Amino acid sequence: MGKAKLKEAIDLTREVLGVPAEYRIGIVPASDTGAMEMAMWSLLGERPVEMLAWESFGAGWVTDVVKQLKLDARVHEAPYGEIVDMTALDYDRDVVFTWNGTTSGVRVPSGDVIPADRDGLTFCDATSAAFAQDLPWGKLDVTTFSWQKVMGGEAAHGMLILSPRAVARLESYTPPWPLPKIFRLTKGGKLIEGVFEGATINTPSMLCVEDYLFALKWGQSIGGLDALRARADANAAAIWAFCEDRDWIGNLAVDPATRSNTSVCLTFTDPRITDGAVFAKAVAKRLEAEGVALDIGAYRDAPPGLRIWCGATVETSDIEAMLPWLDWAFAIEIAALTEAA
Repeated sequence: MGKAKLKEAIDLTREVLGVPAEYRIGIVPASDTGAMEMAMWSLLGERPVEMLAWESFGAGWVTDVVKQLKLDARVHEAPYGEIVDMTALDYDRDVVFTWNGTTSGVRVPSGDVIPADRDGLTFCDATSAAFAQDLPWGKLDVTTFSWQKVMGGEAAHGMLILSPRAVARLESYTPPWPLPKIFRLTKGGKLIEGVFEGATINTPSMLCVEDYLFALKWGQSIGGLDALRARADANAAAIWAFCEDRDWIGNLAVDPATRSNTSVCLTFTDPRITDGAVFAKAVAKRLEAEGVALDIGAYRDAPPGLRIWCGATVETSDIEAMLPWLDWAFAIEIAALTEAA
């Protein structure tokens, strides 16, 4: 019964996301992090690598590849709020990147620049993009995400999606480093098919599996992927409109085309604010004390500001109800700052 439920989760994931039939989908341990680590340790090393980082999680993958695996890697970085020029990459190398910068509010606008006839593999951390943004499967060879981001739920297991090209790499290339059991995707040079049929390493809580299944079925019931994307778009648009009407707050993403519709990152722009970190923390704390919003401070490695989750399970009416409170909290904190000065 447990294995059947996991297989159902795999099949429904394929249906909702529109993953091609020839792609493998597996449930693996340790959230999106586990899925990305499994993919990098199992597949990288066959050719040089292009590493992309414009926020903290992408920077973490750079650390793993450069300092742990010690590969021939060329690192491309952009500051928070901006994105790497993906037209400048060598796609005959393997390319590792985050689709949506969870901590920077910046996303890849499209997969158009990724060539279909590339020789390298593309590794895409899509954990805050899946179910809310358009993922062009033909341009992605390794895609990972976890259950808790856009669809809600528990984070201990991740999803690993492999293109036929990625499977061919697994079956033709053996990394020179030892692979822990938890990372092994092949046996005797062949893919371990059970991983992609529900025979998951470290059986997850079946209650959490049911939660994920419920979310997938709910997504189907409201209109599938198009409806899920539209909900995230509407949530983000409400915040963007709020910022457009005010001169004290703005979007961290420099280019509107790259703005995330899930992890919307904001920065305070009022010139009276001399310590952005202290001010942002005070605003977030005040909203939490009122029970209006929880954990909306910027990520610890990101520039000071706010980060508001706008994924598909969020109601736009809740976003709209929160925004006047943001006006209120700002007014109180800026008044206190002005009085202190």
